Amino acid sequence: MTLAAVVDYDLGNLPSVTKAIERIGVDTVIVDSPAGFDETIDAVVFPGVGHFGAGARNLAERRLDRPLKEWASAGRPLLGICVGLQLLFAHSEEDPDAAGLGIVDGEVRRLKAAKVPLIGWANIDVAPRARVLDAVQPDDMAYFVHSYYVDPDPAVVAATTTYEHEFCSAIEADNVVGLQFHPEKSAEVGRKVLQRFFDVVVTGSAAGRPAT
Repeated sequence: MTLAAVVDYDLGNLPSVTKAIERIGVDTVIVDSPAGFDETIDAVVFPGVGHFGAGARNLAERRLDRPLKEWASAGRPLLGICVGLQLLFAHSEEDPDAAGLGIVDGEVRRLKAAKVPLIGWANIDVAPRARVLDAVQPDDMAYFVHSYYVDPDPAVVAATTTYEHEFCSAIEADNVVGLQFHPEKSAEVGRKVLQRFFDVVVTGSAAGRPAT
């Protein structure tokens, strides 16, 4: 059975995320310390709701920043959701003095829209290169709640969304996948994306690892 560790750093809707993962047949465990990152885990899910700076500080206080970096650099499957995606980057306009993880190159910027935050359903325009997001159909919509978005190297952009301007709404960088929308709140679309993450990224990674 596949086991996903869901990171607890006091900045995520853990019950909704764990239930969404368990609905697709994946077991979950909550990890809130470095000791939780061990060989029993097949993937790490890094959710987030709230403020970039608070998240960065909470990760550092719980000493979760280094294990997350090491997990990603080892080529292990990592899924960031909303602020969890943003914290994969080193800097954010939301709190310029806070240090994110720097796992993915780029910046986090404020939405350039008259009404912020974006709250509600919006379409996702999937890039041709996407592996996980290729489950999303042209008319599918996902649920967003955010004021900031990631601005990465175009090579890792897996999907975009338009809210007065186009912004990156998902990334795929080898073993690291990030979603600006909330799959746990996105009904069937969210289920399909989570399923594809575990089928494509997690199963593929496990196939290449020696048995323990």
